[in-house]
Amino acid sequence: EVQLQASGGGLVQAGGSLRLSCTVSGYTFGNNYAIGWFRQAPGKEREGVACISQNDGSVYYVDSVEGRFTISSDVDKNTVYLQMNTLNFEDTAVYYCALDPTYLPASAQAMGVKEYDYWGQGTLVTVSS
Repeated sequence: EVQLQASGGGLVQAGGSLRLSCTVSGYTFGNNYAIGWFRQAPGKEREGVACISQNDGSVYYVDSVEGRFTISSDVDKNTVYLQMNTLNFEDTAVYYCALDPTYLPASAQAMGVKEYDYWGQGTLVTVSS
């Protein structure tokens, strides 16, 4: 059974930083997958934030987080990180990580919610102004 465990959320002041972690277990197809981070604010639809291909290491960020967030991977630990800097109130949301069983590179097309088959439970990030 594929499982994703997201952690690292919390309360932070505007301008601060947090690092989220997503640990994958039970996936038996080597590095042929991508991990995406998504977020959902109250009353809003879930949206993509960033993704990374475990196959070729390519990454993609949506415009709203480009330059502030960094996605990275520790293959030995089966863990993907999302370093979030210069947080602002609009970043407040429940953050989810998800797995897409693909070998394709990271891209805007890879950020679609429907591309991902397995989801973690979410971790809450609250940015105070």
